[in-house]
Amino acid sequence: MSLTAREKVRVAHRLDELGIDLIEAGFPASNPKELELFGLLAQERFEHAQIVAFGMTRRRGVAAQDDENLRILAECFAPVCTLVGKTWDLHLEKVVKVGREENLAMIEESVAFLVGCGKRVIYDAEHFFDAWRANEEYALECLRAAARGGAERVVLCDTNGSSLPHQVGTAVGEVVAALGRDVAVGIHCHNDLECGVANTLAAVLNGATQVQGTMNGIGERTGNANLVSIIGNLQFKLGYDVLPGDRIEKLTATAHFVDELLNLAPDPNQPFVGRNAFAHKGGLHVAGVRADASTFEHMEPELVGNERQLIVSELAGRHTVSEKAAAAGLEIDDATAQRVIDRVKELEADGYQFEAADGSFELLLRKELGGHEPLFVLESWRTIVDQNAQGHVECEATIKIWVGGERYVRSAEGNGPVNALDAALRSVVAEFHPHLRDIELTDYKVRLLDQHHGTGATTRVLVQSTDGRRTWGTIGVAQNVIAASWQALVESFEYAEAPREPAPAADADGDPATTGRRA
Repeated sequence: MSLTAREKVRVAHRLDELGIDLIEAGFPASNPKELELFGLLAQERFEHAQIVAFGMTRRRGVAAQDDENLRILAECFAPVCTLVGKTWDLHLEKVVKVGREENLAMIEESVAFLVGCGKRVIYDAEHFFDAWRANEEYALECLRAAARGGAERVVLCDTNGSSLPHQVGTAVGEVVAALGRDVAVGIHCHNDLECGVANTLAAVLNGATQVQGTMNGIGERTGNANLVSIIGNLQFKLGYDVLPGDRIEKLTATAHFVDELLNLAPDPNQPFVGRNAFAHKGGLHVAGVRADASTFEHMEPELVGNERQLIVSELAGRHTVSEKAAAAGLEIDDATAQRVIDRVKELEADGYQFEAADGSFELLLRKELGGHEPLFVLESWRTIVDQNAQGHVECEATIKIWVGGERYVRSAEGNGPVNALDAALRSVVAEFHPHLRDIELTDYKVRLLDQHHGTGATTRVLVQSTDGRRTWGTIGVAQNVIAASWQALVESFEYAEAPREPAPAADADGDPATTGRRA
């Protein structure tokens, strides 16, 4: 994954707004991009966070003041420096080929040099837990060397991600007891055993007072400890006030921002901030949440900026349908709600899935209520895909539709058949609904529903669209992938054009009041 220097600055500001204390920005001169980044960061102002520069202890046989990399750290604007050093004697023998006493000197002298230059220094004890299991006494000596040099904190790193929570908790407790008040202890975990968050919490419970992690757990191999989950657990489950004021409400937005900037779809199943973190599908669950949300939720989703999702599916009940209707500003009675449920069951048996197609479900509601007005009446559509001998592909689509009693024929080219259909359709509907020109397709997913039929399988297409304010999903299912795409595309425009009014208030029984709007 790669971000430009300016994109990294944007991330830094979002982390600052969230309330993160220290943002490690890398080594100032490791490559041209890092050099540019530190030049940009030096000109920025942050309300809360401090920028941290990262580097290594001095080279073997070189005095700290003569080590070029340490001098770069000393001269950079960052007020805090993190130094990583060797702690595991296996690495001394196999990697850096340095004696144990020389390694202790490298740690102490490097820290002392930067402290003498006015920097706050954090020492990252690389591979600490492997080192602790191999030789507790020497691992502890490495931490004491950093403390003698003036490090304000030593961070115990599970660099290989090889440890389990009970091992981390025991080791941290013993280190905190051994160091006493000389230096504070931090924790840095990787997620190779799917224990990054659990190991971090175990460390905090045993005396660690600083946590290192990454947004959404992004990191090498299987990732680092997920800072998002760590923050949620520390604040709401262990009672630590880790983020000031009401900033923790920005947790979901910040997590999604980082994913989007990396061109990743946010994980819907991510704890605390995922779309499904507070989603309810089964009728029993939905009924319980309506009666008392704590029956099926461990906390209020709004506390982290998330929201409750009542998912419509073959397991949905009338309450779910009623709440979805109310959110769309529609009034619906029990008989109609039951018809909607029956229709959903029929469609899902055919391969439809409304969890990610909220736009299509609202249109289904409107159709069952009898007031849905389609944008047009289709006569036909056609696509042509042509590839020449040189491999160049051209796509053209022609649509024939009726709007207001008049027949319209439009053709358009595109980089694919769906894109061409989209262009042809827009050229007509935008004449009557100009704002539909601003609808942007942001995601397009295709899935085969009966793979044993190969290329002849029934296809489900999910389209995600936005008008800049709202984002919605629509769905199409057909044996032909273009036909399924056309259906999802048309419903995207119809959802965008559907009239909306504020949702009706609920009465004492939780049912929509009769003042709601019927489609």
